[in-house]
Amino acid sequence: LEQGYDQVIYVDNDIFFYDSPDFLFQKLNSANFLLTPHFYDANPAQNQNWLEANFRVGLYNAGFIGANKNAIPILDWWTECCLYNVKKAFWRGLFDDQKYLDLIPILFNDVAIIKHRGCNFAGWNSRKSELKRNDENQLLIQNEKLIFIHFAALSMLEFSKKEHLANQEYENYLEALKKFNPIFENGASKLEKRNLKAYFYYLRWNIARRLEKS
Repeated sequence: LEQGYDQVIYVDNDIFFYDSPDFLFQKLNSANFLLTPHFYDANPAQNQNWLEANFRVGLYNAGFIGANKNAIPILDWWTECCLYNVKKAFWRGLFDDQKYLDLIPILFNDVAIIKHRGCNFAGWNSRKSELKRNDENQLLIQNEKLIFIHFAALSMLEFSKKEHLANQEYENYLEALKKFNPIFENGASKLEKRNLKAYFYYLRWNIARRLEKS
């Protein structure tokens, strides 16, 4: 942005597009900064772990960020936050660079929250009741066309299931990956060491919740 670009969109390297993102750049004509919610399940009567995940890891996903040249103060503030601390410490309200994003719509004006469900679609916001295919065999999420999928480990695991409605998009993603890396193998189904901590926190949360009920 400081080198003359008017608008920039950042995406993680495990994001894959299925339709044009042009409308997101158009939104940057009126908004300075774009965020996408995780859209975790927020039902307090069921799936309480996902409800509380909103507060543990953040309302917005840092895998997608849109900014125009007026957003430099926002990016500077976010940079200062990351210089202060980048770590997973749920009890302190910290989760890498991501949890800080919760404050941006409060601290700054002209921040747009992209509620288009086809943006940043992932394993954590994939609910069977919200998915269908149109007459052109395009995947729809709450009747909105799929724009891009965030193929993090959970997405790879969920969408690799043959019965999942997004399995076709998963296969398309693998095909594209193998064009660049013919020996690519999906290891998302394996228990990775970096996920052990997350499983531990889930187990501790579940035990604490059961103790509260008793």
